[in-house]
Amino acid sequence: MSAIPTTPTDTRPVLVTGGAGFIGCNIANRLAEDGHEVLIYDALSRPGVEKNLAWLKERHGALITDVVADIRDEDELARAAREAKAVFHMAAQVAVTTSMVDPREDFEINLRGTLNLLDALRLKNDGTPVIFASTNKVYGDLADIDFRLEGQRYVPQDRHVRDHGISEARPLDFHTPYGCSKGAADQYVLDYSRSFGIPAAVIRMSCIYGVRQMGTEDQGWVAHFLIRALEGETITLYGDGYQVRDILDVSNAVEAYLHAWQHIGRLAGRAFNLGGGPSNAVSLRELLAHISDLTGRETSVRFEDWRAGDQRYFVADTRSIRSELGLSAEVPWKQGVAMLAEWLRESRGLDREVPAEQQAVA
Repeated sequence: MSAIPTTPTDTRPVLVTGGAGFIGCNIANRLAEDGHEVLIYDALSRPGVEKNLAWLKERHGALITDVVADIRDEDELARAAREAKAVFHMAAQVAVTTSMVDPREDFEINLRGTLNLLDALRLKNDGTPVIFASTNKVYGDLADIDFRLEGQRYVPQDRHVRDHGISEARPLDFHTPYGCSKGAADQYVLDYSRSFGIPAAVIRMSCIYGVRQMGTEDQGWVAHFLIRALEGETITLYGDGYQVRDILDVSNAVEAYLHAWQHIGRLAGRAFNLGGGPSNAVSLRELLAHISDLTGRETSVRFEDWRAGDQRYFVADTRSIRSELGLSAEVPWKQGVAMLAEWLRESRGLDREVPAEQQAVA
């Protein structure tokens, strides 16, 4: 990957909000590998992320500094932003389910926290670029798209959507408090670029998976499925399991984020969809079949009702971001999931051999 165009004498850190989280710590790791000082800003509120921060410090030493603070702390965030030569804004409340339980906190973290950062950069007024992690949930539940069931997955009737996925031209349609808070933040980032000249771009992500993902049932579902299967536990599917996502290995996502910084001059004020694209589209049932192959045993599954705002299909049309940034080919999903399974085995101390008493399907 090409070097980021910043002068060697610029020793200011790159600020990564949410930098102890899954994608944030992978971005921070790559930045430090390239010789940048990195300032991690994270409340460490999600279980397990403190291990990511410890890993970064052990791996990169003095290149990694951290501020343990909440994105809602306007003064602390402004102090961190004043030091930065660039910002990757990854901090967020990340679960639709949590937003349904406490929509006010979801609003405070995702929208007010983003506005705190944007206003700090506006007042700083030195052209500090910011790349914002948005979501495919800004497009709503896509209920107007007709599907047919084909094998183990839903397939769009529309040939263009089937061949290319959902593009940035798709109208925004915020569903659930999470969709509203992230979608509104997405629009604030774009408008602060337009209104105040902040070099800012938005990346609307589909499902990212990979090493250092602390998957739970509410977020990080690829890792969650693997963890449950490796531990011989039952996996709950919400809906019928035929819903399709285009999953993308985190190494590809990191490349996109860093290239977005490299090319921020022409990307500023624009939003891009990022995911695995049609070649990495997979249904939940297809993923579980692959996990069964990886673990050597049938995966135990139970079904529950659909969740609010769940999309039966989302595949990102990545042609725009790929043509703008010249990105590498995506890691094939089966290969990437196998690599994540191996990392989870090692990091969680799981044996390769499954005890006989765990091999029965519940």
